[in-house]
Amino acid sequence: MHNNFFIFEAMDKSVSIDHQLRATWQAVAKMYNEQAVKHDSTMATAFVLLTIDIKNGTPSTALGPLMGMEPTSLSRILKNMEDKGAICREKNPDDGRSVIIKLTEYGKEMRKVSKGHVYQFNNVVREHVSEKELASFFKVMNVINNLIADKKIFEPTKELNK
Repeated sequence: MHNNFFIFEAMDKSVSIDHQLRATWQAVAKMYNEQAVKHDSTMATAFVLLTIDIKNGTPSTALGPLMGMEPTSLSRILKNMEDKGAICREKNPDDGRSVIIKLTEYGKEMRKVSKGHVYQFNNVVREHVSEKELASFFKVMNVINNLIADKKIFEPTKELNK
């Protein structure tokens, strides 16, 4: 007889890959938000500043997919950034239905600040992690992303309780 009920034991968080990813990302996000608040900003705003093409701007329709962000969340952030004078919107000469988001001079200054924080984070981590360890980290992250993109984690053919 096949038992469809699963009994889960308490999982050791130190060996749970998804827990480590989530906990680390939450710590990184908190760290970046603590820096951003010093500049009357947020980590999400900094992410937008770093994603917008500094010379040509970026079509608003391209920003969401580039950042993996929902349009409603992005709209709110862009409105806030526009109100603070960090971005401006210009008609897209290639597509009259969309706009290009461009950084203002203030936006470019804030981008430099954000970029500096990202460099500082990366440099400090690199001081404590070997190139070999970092290469392994990136390899593992790539494998996880590919498994998810290829829908190999929860394939219908894989059953947890056989």
